[in-house]
Amino acid sequence: MTHVLAGPFGTTIFNDLGARVIKVEAPGHGDDTRTYGPFVKGQSLYFSFVNRGKESVVLNLKEDTDKQIFLNMIRRADVVTENFRPGTMDKLGFSYDALSALNPRLVYASSSGYGQTGPLARSPAYDTVIQAMSGIMSLTGFPDGPATRVGTSMADLVAGVFLFIGVASALYSREQTGKGARVDVAMFDGMLSFLEHGVMEYVATGKAPERIGNRHPFMTPFDTFDALDQSFAICAGNDKLFAALCTAIGQPDLAKQPKYKTNVDRMTNHQDLKSELEATLSKQPADHWLQVIHDAGVPVAPILDVAAAIEHPQTKARNMMIEAGGIRMPGNPVKIDGYEDPAERVGAPELDQHGAALREEFA
Repeated sequence: MTHVLAGPFGTTIFNDLGARVIKVEAPGHGDDTRTYGPFVKGQSLYFSFVNRGKESVVLNLKEDTDKQIFLNMIRRADVVTENFRPGTMDKLGFSYDALSALNPRLVYASSSGYGQTGPLARSPAYDTVIQAMSGIMSLTGFPDGPATRVGTSMADLVAGVFLFIGVASALYSREQTGKGARVDVAMFDGMLSFLEHGVMEYVATGKAPERIGNRHPFMTPFDTFDALDQSFAICAGNDKLFAALCTAIGQPDLAKQPKYKTNVDRMTNHQDLKSELEATLSKQPADHWLQVIHDAGVPVAPILDVAAAIEHPQTKARNMMIEAGGIRMPGNPVKIDGYEDPAERVGAPELDQHGAALREEFA
């Protein structure tokens, strides 16, 4: 019963891990994302990326025959997921109490902007709204720039992952108790849980943290740095790594200076340290430093664009770009020994592609 991104992303994880997923769509154009670009071969990538391998049936849940087919599905289902605005399922007659009465083993999972409770429970929400409300936008960007949206639909995707976690946990509990459960996931809650560093600083100081660009709030050097030709990332998260970094770039004495001796010292003097590091790093191109610093065992990386990340050998080695229905898309990040992780998968369904067969199965 999910649509757009959060719910479909979470249920796609189930499909990738072997579940049968039936997508119930409304009459008309079905899931809104079927109309969203970009399009390849006439297919919406927005829809295809998070609905691969699912079965599609169009049901008018206000019509008695289709409603009965849906209820027959519920009687046999392990899980029902929905991400309508809270109250919508109740109005349709499909509340948790109603459906669990038909199937006491049912796991009933809801994903929404703000959850099923609280003053904002029935408020509409999209990803950017939740990014704005959660505080993540206030932390993203540079001090002299505006609050900035994270460069992907983070709130939706986080909610999808938590939906998967909640359902999987409820299914495990059902194995012990024989009873299903209600799972309530909010995009807002998920983003708050991902703030971590910002919340730490607020709890410690009582003040909301400010934007600091690419710099880590509690570790230094942990930032992007300018080489002769371009920037790259260095993360020296402890004294040993910092000393290794200084030696690798030919400046071992930096690690011995009192104002850089400990991480607390380096945090206090982070701007001076960055200036001293870049005075050396700016003398050679980034490729030189990437190799030198990598060889020293210090975490370091180029700043890749999306194309370079997708085509990187590591992406290929991890089977993280697959083909589903003839379209390239991100693969399954959950790798489990003994279970296949195919590079080719079934694509997303056409609207009502499996309607006739499903109506017959659940008549």
